Amino acid sequence: MTKDTPQTARLYRMVMPDHLCPFGLKTKDLLQRQGFKVEDHPLTTRDETDAFLEAEGVETTPQVFIGDARIGGYEELRVHLGLDPPPEEQSDTSYQPVVAIFSVAALLAVGLSFHQYGTVLSLRAVEWFISLSMTILAVQKLQDVESFSTMFLNYDLLARRFVPYAKVYPFGEALAGILMTAGVFVWISAPVALFIGTVGAVSIFKAVYIDRRELKCACAGGNTSVPLGFVSLTESLMMMAMGLWMPVRAFLL
Repeated sequence: MTKDTPQTARLYRMVMPDHLCPFGLKTKDLLQRQGFKVEDHPLTTRDETDAFLEAEGVETTPQVFIGDARIGGYEELRVHLGLDPPPEEQSDTSYQPVVAIFSVAALLAVGLSFHQYGTVLSLRAVEWFISLSMTILAVQKLQDVESFSTMFLNYDLLARRFVPYAKVYPFGEALAGILMTAGVFVWISAPVALFIGTVGAVSIFKAVYIDRRELKCACAGGNTSVPLGFVSLTESLMMMAMGLWMPVRAFLL
């Protein structure tokens, strides 16, 4: 085999009339993008799949073989290729959800500013960034209010005293964010944002910086692995800032 000859990988994946394995597709695509020549072996029936699993002593497909070595499925392949760390070195925390939310909110805000004022740099763009962030974060919570409320009760001081507040919170955040985005009913949006933001900031500061507790943040919903800390505190402080600023803005402008 010359230096430029691509290495061959054998791939066994389920390709049935009623089930085309998505991980099999992802595995094949990854191998091709990494420069492998893929020997694709579709398993087209249940009997064929079961026979393969029994013969190889494995429980799932897809399965990748490089040379004489069995690498495993999609996740094992990523580790083998050095794209992911080994399972024992992988962290159970991630900031990806909030990075995605704040990035999209920022792009929406500058897009709206450019459409409305012909520039991406405007005071309204900053306001929209915060209000849109609040709204998108509220949507994350509202997807599963029960899970959010359970995680929220780990640290929110008001929710611990009045449990229903944990389920009211995402609705309040959504209401304030929507009204602030529209720039209407400041007399409703500002007090709501200021109240929930202040309670949240105090609760997070106490849990993280005073009690030194290591918790997951409910800011992006109840099923995320974002750690409670700076990001969570920033969300609450932004709501506080908007709650204070919007009445001033309405008075000045």
